[in-house]
Amino acid sequence: MSGFYEVCGEELFHVHPDPVILELNNLQNQLKEKDRELGAAVSEIKALKASEVLKDKALEELGNEFQRLEGKLKIGENVVEQKNLDIKRLVNEKKEALAAQYAAEATLRRVYADQKEDDAPPLESIIAPLEAEIKMYKNEIAALQEDTKSLERHTRSKEAALLEAERILKSALERALIVEEIQNQNFELRRQIEIFQEENKILDKTNRQKILEVEKLSQTIIELDEAILAGGAAANTLHDYKRRISELQEEKRTLERELSRVKVSANRVATVVANEWKDENDKVMPVKQWLEERRLLQAEMQRLRDKLSISERTAKAEAQVKDKLKLRLKTLEEGLKQAFNPNGSTKPQKTKHYLGNSLVKKSLWTSRNKIIGSTVGKENAEMKENSIVDINYKETIDAHKIKNRGGDQDENKTNRCSQSDNDDIVSGFLYDKLQKEVICLRKFCETKESALSTKDEEIKMLTKKIETLSKAIEVETRKRKVKQQGQFIFYHSPFIFFPMLLGSFKNATGCVSNPPNVLHFWKI
Repeated sequence: MSGFYEVCGEELFHVHPDPVILELNNLQNQLKEKDRELGAAVSEIKALKASEVLKDKALEELGNEFQRLEGKLKIGENVVEQKNLDIKRLVNEKKEALAAQYAAEATLRRVYADQKEDDAPPLESIIAPLEAEIKMYKNEIAALQEDTKSLERHTRSKEAALLEAERILKSALERALIVEEIQNQNFELRRQIEIFQEENKILDKTNRQKILEVEKLSQTIIELDEAILAGGAAANTLHDYKRRISELQEEKRTLERELSRVKVSANRVATVVANEWKDENDKVMPVKQWLEERRLLQAEMQRLRDKLSISERTAKAEAQVKDKLKLRLKTLEEGLKQAFNPNGSTKPQKTKHYLGNSLVKKSLWTSRNKIIGSTVGKENAEMKENSIVDINYKETIDAHKIKNRGGDQDENKTNRCSQSDNDDIVSGFLYDKLQKEVICLRKFCETKESALSTKDEEIKMLTKKIETLSKAIEVETRKRKVKQQGQFIFYHSPFIFFPMLLGSFKNATGCVSNPPNVLHFWKI
């Protein structure tokens, strides 16, 4: 099965370079590496098992040799004990023989002495048995000496055997320790093998799950390919819609640019209108913005003049059209008064509205001329504190214009100019209200700051008073302590003039400078 999956994975990789197939190939490679590692671990385990068997056999042989040597050692110890007993017995017999020899010599001396004194039997008859006994004892002593020499040789051989046995025991203990270490290593290796087997099982499960997921994904890919092939027309329509959306986005960007330009012009007009009725200290127009956009103002002024000329021309044409319409209305009113009474009331309203728009345009033109004349000498006298209010004002204008964005896009330039002029008037009114509120808030903040400054000064005065009082209390406590010490010294000193000495050791603050020196003087 693994070979089949490898071949399938290679074919899929050559046909469809899919990340899922790449992941499957990676998992298969990891599985091969794990199999190799597992085979190496199994071979190591087999080698360790063989070495463990050999070590067990060596341990058994060493144990048998150890038991055999222990038996030999016990036998040798018993023989040595017997030989020691024999040696003790022979030593005792030797001592007894020497004692008998000394006694015989003493008797011989006495016999010789008796012979000299008295006539006695011959010495040979007395000495012969004694010499025979002496020879016998000498032979026994020689045999005992030979036995002792043989016993010494045997003991030396036993000691050498014991030393060899101790050396063998030490080597056996070392081997036993090595075997224990190897057994511990074998146990750890078994644990690692179990862990590797569990990891291999987990990897097999994950591999199976990945294979199932890959099969499902391959099925879904086939279905998606079929759906894509079937939905070619839908893809073409999507491309068309994307193209249209991109075109609409470009149009939207152009409209947003125009709207931003209109906002800038409206903000300028509104700020100037708001500054007309204010003092120089309360004006809100930001100087930096005006300096940055002063070059643009000239171009906009020329554009507005062109627009105004166009609007005047259109107004003249509309006035002519109005005259014609008035003539037609008069003829219609004379002919059909009863049938068209409700419709006749709308047209004069429209005319009134148009006249109002024209008046608004004229008022705006005058205000803009005032802007051009008034803002030239005010560049270095604008206030920096009104930037936040200007931002709030711009936000209100943006919100107002976002509400009025739902109109048609194909209107003429004259209608756009009229709408922007109307927005300028409304935004200027709101701007005036905001400026009034800002001025009130500034005054309120100034009053609060003055009150806070007065409170801070009062707090500083109180802290100074507290410090002076604390210093006075410390001085009084020190004076009391000095007085108590002076009274104690006056009552307990043998001299009457000792409190006078205390007065000489006082500082300007009233405390004793060095009372230990005074006490030392008193002791002296």
